[in-house]
Amino acid sequence: MGSTPAKKTMRAQQYDARDNKLHLNEVEIPQPREHELLVKIACASLCHSDVMLFEPNDQGLILGKNPVTIGHEATGTVVSRGSSEAASMFREGDNVGFLCAVDCCFDCTQCRTVHNSWCVTGKTKMQGFTLDGYFQEYAVVDARAAMVLPEGLDVKTAAPLFCAGVTAYHGIEDCQLQAGQWIAVVGCGGLGHLGIQYAKAMGLKVIGLDVADQALEEAKKCGADHVFNSIKDQDWKQKVLEISGGGVDAAVNFTASKKSYDDCPAIIKPGLGLLMVVGIPREPLQLNALDIALGRFRVKGSNNGTCYNMRPAIEFSAKHNIKPHLTTFKLEEIPKMIELMNSHKAQGRMGVVFD
Repeated sequence: MGSTPAKKTMRAQQYDARDNKLHLNEVEIPQPREHELLVKIACASLCHSDVMLFEPNDQGLILGKNPVTIGHEATGTVVSRGSSEAASMFREGDNVGFLCAVDCCFDCTQCRTVHNSWCVTGKTKMQGFTLDGYFQEYAVVDARAAMVLPEGLDVKTAAPLFCAGVTAYHGIEDCQLQAGQWIAVVGCGGLGHLGIQYAKAMGLKVIGLDVADQALEEAKKCGADHVFNSIKDQDWKQKVLEISGGGVDAAVNFTASKKSYDDCPAIIKPGLGLLMVVGIPREPLQLNALDIALGRFRVKGSNNGTCYNMRPAIEFSAKHNIKPHLTTFKLEEIPKMIELMNSHKAQGRMGVVFD
């Protein structure tokens, strides 16, 4: 059961733009506003977007308060709640997951059908970037962007589902393929290993592509029909074309590699195939306008979800036993987690489990 914290401060891993480093600080425990829940964090996991804070980037990543607690992917237990109708739907002790958008209206067309970032109010903030996130012992979250965990999901291991899971699910599902069609999952790590599980649960045939052998081993465990190391195997593109009968029906790119995007058109079935954009490289993508104009392939995007498409992804995960492969660390070990992610030595997802 949840319990109101007896203390007033907590530990938090905070990014400071002044020295571009993390600091383990002691900060005040926040109090929920009327539409918010105070959650005792059970697990918070690391996403590549968190690491982008430390990198030069021209893709629109905005830092707000400084220093700011990083992390936007977590699950936890409700310990107190505000007075709004949305908050009153939860009870102390509920195990919950949530998304990181706050201060948006959740009701305009953009919030309902596109992404909270484009809310008509123009006031949206993202926890972990413009406001404190979840690599801390307690966090406030918007009740409208939260849900009680379905039966079968463990509050200490389900955290990656609430960014990576929702993102990977919709990255695959939004391709609108039929069972038996071919899909290439580009990047088989934190997002991709979940994407492969979703794709197999949807009856698709999967080719996993990565530059790290340990990620390809993970892809095999998750059910990929074929895997290729696109650095070591010089003939991987031709092999993909042969296996898939002329090209995959969709290539879903979960990586932050611009080169991997440049490589995708060569393996997509001409005139029918889709490039699904999920991962965000540091540099803008370059696409051949003639390819798009003449219909060689289509381009579509899939984002990390809203409170409206969160639930189907989470419920699908529970129904089909989709599990993030989670390696756990202590709060003070987050710099080590970042180092492992940057060196491509991590498998699956990495997270902090709190007592």
